Amino acid sequence: MFTQSQINYQRIAKAIAYIQENFLLQPGLEEVAEKIHLSPAHFQKIFTEWAGTSPKKFLQYISLEHAKKLLHEGKASVADTAYETGLSSTSRLHEMFVNIEGMSPAEYKNGGRSLEISYSYSDSPFGSILTASTQKGICHMAFEEDKEKGLENLKLRFPNASFLEHQTAFHISALSIFSKDWNSPETVKLHLRGTDFQLKVWQSLLTIPAGKLSTYGSLAEKIGHSRAPRAVGTAIGNNPVAFLIPCHRVILSSGEIGGYHWGSHRKQLIIGWENALTDPENLSFS
Repeated sequence: MFTQSQINYQRIAKAIAYIQENFLLQPGLEEVAEKIHLSPAHFQKIFTEWAGTSPKKFLQYISLEHAKKLLHEGKASVADTAYETGLSSTSRLHEMFVNIEGMSPAEYKNGGRSLEISYSYSDSPFGSILTASTQKGICHMAFEEDKEKGLENLKLRFPNASFLEHQTAFHISALSIFSKDWNSPETVKLHLRGTDFQLKVWQSLLTIPAGKLSTYGSLAEKIGHSRAPRAVGTAIGNNPVAFLIPCHRVILSSGEIGGYHWGSHRKQLIIGWENALTDPENLSFS
């Protein structure tokens, strides 16, 4: 049975999908609310709770039409254009400090043998999330609506580890990123299983600030592999830590949102949510 939080997330995801598919028609509040079988007032309320801003303002944020226009005119790079498309802000946000520690070659090779992994499920603004950690730090975060399937996916990453359902201090610290209060961020430690190249790519993702976007090509150039944007894209797609390692902040060079391991509509929702939180001039529009 779905919780009310999960039901609301599914409704908002459906609303985002409808807005994206009918962008050129500029659907109004009443039209979108009708599509998800809610009154306009109730839709406005739960959308604002989830996205941190109104449907109209959110649409402005996730729309990259202006970015495409600037790109076509050749006035700026893709990254700079994205930053200037309603995403820039004069406010300063204290980013959550995240330290990555790669697993030893032995830990990587033996699939986590001797590792004890604690895992727990929690609600987030974007659906149920599975968080897992070793004694050294977070090793996995994923949006999972099906708990059994989520645990199965976790065990596939660490086939020889032992597992215990228990929320640790690492989990609580990591989940605090959803609290909307980032003025006093805690340090979050990650203990990840990946190749040297993957770890380098995941580390580079942490340099993209909340409310900003980058591209696969820009990241490839940043880590010294300008001719390997596809390899970078593959490494990003294998990111084992949702949200904390912000692969959702990477878009296609065309200016389109692009894919996301946990759903493109969830990616759009996260981008808009972050933009709303980092924009000091965010207003409530109907």
